[in-house]
Amino acid sequence: MKKLSNKPRARFEDPLSYFSRARTKLYTLWLSAIYPFVSIGRNLSIHYAIKLSRCVAPQIKLGSSVIIWEDVWLYVVPNPGENVKITIDDNCSVGARSTISAKNCIHIEENVIMATSVLIQDHNHAYEDISRSIRDQGVTVGGRIRIETGCWIGQGAAIVCNEGDVVIGRNSVIGANALVTRSCPPYSVIVGNPGRVAKRFDATSGFWVGGDAGRPVLTELVRPQIT
Repeated sequence: MKKLSNKPRARFEDPLSYFSRARTKLYTLWLSAIYPFVSIGRNLSIHYAIKLSRCVAPQIKLGSSVIIWEDVWLYVVPNPGENVKITIDDNCSVGARSTISAKNCIHIEENVIMATSVLIQDHNHAYEDISRSIRDQGVTVGGRIRIETGCWIGQGAAIVCNEGDVVIGRNSVIGANALVTRSCPPYSVIVGNPGRVAKRFDATSGFWVGGDAGRPVLTELVRPQIT
């Protein structure tokens, strides 16, 4: 009787996946060479199914080691003033089917991870005149969005700024399907619609504490490095 081996079976990649990877690599090289970005870093991976018009590239800045997955839409509303309207810094990942739509300025700092179907938008549709259809009223004045370094944005989350500034503090987590329309402090966990602080790290005490309710978390967690 043949003895079954306990060694794990080798996992082989689907050969067809190499064609997709090669196409993405070639498309990234072509995009980097042809599209007039403000600046573009090294070691990028931009999926060939991205929705990006060449005419908006002069207002987009991409850092190094940025990954942009399939069906992402990078859009810039025609608006004089700001030269750079979308900035994605080093080591960021933009999940599939996500939308980044800027009228004024959206700045995503380094090491930000975005899950799938995320919306980041610094304006909204205008709808003050009830006698006209919304599509004919254009967009609002809008504001500015900055997502600081090390944040994680969950699936289906939306960060929308209709006016002023919205700043997501560093190393914060935006929970799945959360709607964020106002700033949050660093080391926060944001959940719900509308978004609220479920808990945050208190650098003074070294504990995670409750958010809006102010309830302490019973277990002390590893204290992050505050810089």
